[in-house]
Amino acid sequence: MHGATGGGSKDTLDPHAPVTNPDIARVSNLFEPLFFWNNNYELEPALAESIEGSDDAKTWTIKMRQGVTFHNGKDVTADDAWFSIQRVADPEAPLSAGGQLSTILDFDACKVVDPATLQLVLKVPYALLDSLLAEYTLGIIPTDFDVANPVGTGAFAFKAFEPGKASTFTKYADYWGDAAFVDELQIQDFADDSAKVNALQAGQIHTVDNLPYNLIDTIKGAGGGALVSETGAWVPFTMRVDQAPFNDVKVRQAMRLIVDRQQMIDQTLSGYGSLGNDMYAPFDVAYAADLPQREQDIDQAKSLLKEAGQEGLQVELFTGDDIGSVAPAAANLFKEQAKAAGVDVKVTKKTPFYDDQYLQYTFAQDFWNTRNYIPQAVVGTFPPDQGGTYNETHWDNADHRDLVNAAAQELDEAKRAELLHQAQEIEYNEGGLIVWGFRQQVDGYGPNVNGLEPSKYLPLGSYKFNKVSVQ
Repeated sequence: MHGATGGGSKDTLDPHAPVTNPDIARVSNLFEPLFFWNNNYELEPALAESIEGSDDAKTWTIKMRQGVTFHNGKDVTADDAWFSIQRVADPEAPLSAGGQLSTILDFDACKVVDPATLQLVLKVPYALLDSLLAEYTLGIIPTDFDVANPVGTGAFAFKAFEPGKASTFTKYADYWGDAAFVDELQIQDFADDSAKVNALQAGQIHTVDNLPYNLIDTIKGAGGGALVSETGAWVPFTMRVDQAPFNDVKVRQAMRLIVDRQQMIDQTLSGYGSLGNDMYAPFDVAYAADLPQREQDIDQAKSLLKEAGQEGLQVELFTGDDIGSVAPAAANLFKEQAKAAGVDVKVTKKTPFYDDQYLQYTFAQDFWNTRNYIPQAVVGTFPPDQGGTYNETHWDNADHRDLVNAAAQELDEAKRAELLHQAQEIEYNEGGLIVWGFRQQVDGYGPNVNGLEPSKYLPLGSYKFNKVSVQ
């Protein structure tokens, strides 16, 4: 049994719309994309055996893995893959994995060549199409998919689901990959970290994601273990650039200068992290590591606030336990750091945080897992009609967007890196995110659990519970 952080009445089994940790854990075991990001954050084949692009990167031929069946016994075909892609990339209402796909696919020209072959035709070149098809939010589903009785290809099949509480899955005997060691998987929601850790210590659950850093020694002392992974995961502060006071770039820059990043890492991550510089995707080969490391500068922050007419600024910061234990701790620490600049921060804890108000907060937090720059920029900084399904800051910068799109179309890696550097520099100077650090992923497990491997991508070895055994 797995204890997942957060969840609530909006829990979902929709493979293309997970938001919270419990959602991600469920879809990662029920469904699978065409390609996987492995534990080293490298692409490898999943339900597709291969993908081959034309010289101009506008026509891509995908060969489906043979011998794969859905949980209802039906063979997986190219029709199912095309159905799944169209579902997430609906231009009228694209879902998380389909934001960029919805803008680049030539839907009329794409075709199912035969049951094993799908041909995707693009309006523009796209050099990294395989990476878009590898997101956990693009699980392949059958053409007659029913979210009330979800059928996928994962190592576990659906049995029962109660939103906000628990879900149960059974071992799929005909799974094409490594068969699960356990016959049943249960995923239980935990809104409270203490209850989650107590359940692990009592042996009521076997694994937890996002173990609070200050409880690592407690779990180890009780005979359990902590799985520590190097990741590109981050828990940003999010400032809506279309609302006062953050519609003034000087205020956004001041807020970034208020943060003592090392103190954030030392206190909220217990040292299990590395410095952030208000940019994401540190594993991307094009990550702009040469931009000056932003450090706390209270005098400069005060000066910027004065120029903006915001001396004595008062702001409300929304946080929540279901973001992860780091978030409330970071929010309260930021409140203390802001006092030195004369900024009064009111911290409001929302339970659940991910309700109808999510993406509407003026000043808040969120959590993101490892992604490369282009897909993260699209989903997190583009406007909704351009693929930005989770743009918390409501940033809409045409110059930045044009550079990201141009980079995605650029086949020359060096030229692509230069375009991305320019894009990152704009976001570094003008964006609405405070990325103060990248956290090492720490998950907990009981003394009788084996098979877990660190992953740069998602918690608990990318939630691949088929690899876990319980003695």
